[in-house]
Amino acid sequence: MIQITLGKKKDVDPNKDPFQRSQIGWSDGLSARQLYDIARGVWVMPGSRVERERFAVANGGGIIRLAMEIERIVDIPGGRRAFEGRLLGPGHPVHDHYVGKPAPNGAQQNPITYFDSPLGNRECNCGCGKPISRGDFLPGHDQRAIHERIARIGTVKDFIAWFDQTWKPADDPQSDAA
Repeated sequence: MIQITLGKKKDVDPNKDPFQRSQIGWSDGLSARQLYDIARGVWVMPGSRVERERFAVANGGGIIRLAMEIERIVDIPGGRRAFEGRLLGPGHPVHDHYVGKPAPNGAQQNPITYFDSPLGNRECNCGCGKPISRGDFLPGHDQRAIHERIARIGTVKDFIAWFDQTWKPADDPQSDAA
């Protein structure tokens, strides 16, 4: 899960802000929508780890003030990125577990940090049903899944023949190389 740590309130020029905000940072009295607009970005978030997370919480003054489900990460000019998602309210397990409580990672200098959470885990994509907190597979399960699928067809040779007969995308770059 992602923890977004907001600094103190700072006024900004809406004409220079990618989301036309007049304020960034945390202050008392923000509505849920205002807090979402501030917390969603813009942030330096290199790599793909951020794209594998499902939920984020926003820390203002050491307390989690908001929980959101991440629908996608968008690129912003200047090499920064922002979250797009939906606010989570009372009754949602992530909201109920974190909002109004101390921030799991405490006060951080880095505004974007990660933490393991028992909530919102997905299942390993191999089909074993075990929970994962990041990535697509538990270690080694990707290879196990491939070998199990090959065994269902027969041999590696049989699998390759089946795959070559089945996989026929219109714009397969490999078909031009042959």
